[in-house]
Amino acid sequence: MKPVLRLVAIFLAVALTGCSPAKSQTRFLSIATGGTGGVYYPYGGALARLISEKIPNTQVSAEVTGASVDNLKLLQVGKVDLAFTLADSLAEGVKGEGPFKATGAIGSARTLAVLYTNFTHIVVRQGSGIRSVADLKGKAVSVGAPGSGTELIANRVLMAAGLDPRRDITRYALSVTESAGSLKDGKIDALFWSGGVPTPAIQDLAATPGLAIELLRSDDLLPALQRDFGGGLYNLSVIPGGTYGGVPGDRGTIGVKNLLVASSQLDTDLVADIMRVIFENKDALVAAHPEARHLERPTSFDNVPAPYHPGALRYFQTVTRQAD
Repeated sequence: MKPVLRLVAIFLAVALTGCSPAKSQTRFLSIATGGTGGVYYPYGGALARLISEKIPNTQVSAEVTGASVDNLKLLQVGKVDLAFTLADSLAEGVKGEGPFKATGAIGSARTLAVLYTNFTHIVVRQGSGIRSVADLKGKAVSVGAPGSGTELIANRVLMAAGLDPRRDITRYALSVTESAGSLKDGKIDALFWSGGVPTPAIQDLAATPGLAIELLRSDDLLPALQRDFGGGLYNLSVIPGGTYGGVPGDRGTIGVKNLLVASSQLDTDLVADIMRVIFENKDALVAAHPEARHLERPTSFDNVPAPYHPGALRYFQTVTRQAD
């Protein structure tokens, strides 16, 4: 082969081998969820499956984590691409306060969607004599896994009731599954859990033979929380009677929004595709967990702690134009 032809052949081979893989190169993404006994994990697993199936050359994994606070820290250092989080945890992260003082403000978090409302569960045994949050003084209490949104709101609820969350209880930091097991075994007197309803681990606990649970009300502490942390983060919510076996009546509690957030570095086109997949396949998400029924397009874009990702805004604007 002549030298010139040889050079042309080499150039074409390099061009072909250089371009072809790029077109089929797989993107690997990860979603930070929570513990296996809560709602984040099955919801995140369903999201991961949908995105992997519906967006070409994209593979997504759902990661088991400590939940909200841990998720935001993982997002901050680039170890995950998307994350579930509670709105109050995100507010602290954006400001670099509370559990984020050491790591600093998280400037990379962008909102994708408001998913559903978390209900503050405070679970005790029936007949324990514990009738209010104030009655937890001197008791053994699990405040949720370290780095979770449950831990954050548990501390705040205890303070709103006039208790020091470090000194006035025997403090345990357990996941919801571990907390339920410890309450069942009599190792703790109460557990906090911030999650959707029904939460599988609490359902299983309520179904334990020979054990009857009670849910403490916390709605009376809402004014103090709204005074101390602003009126937009916490709201009145009700766990309907019959959600958990043996608890027939409604229980007023404190609600806080759950958000799906992403890194600001995530490609705008990709995020718009992710949003399309999420909203066009809502039924599949509901099949994974009933809390997904609350997924709706926002009516306002300024009521979340972190701004919306440009890709999310593009999707919502496109859908609005199509509806018009």
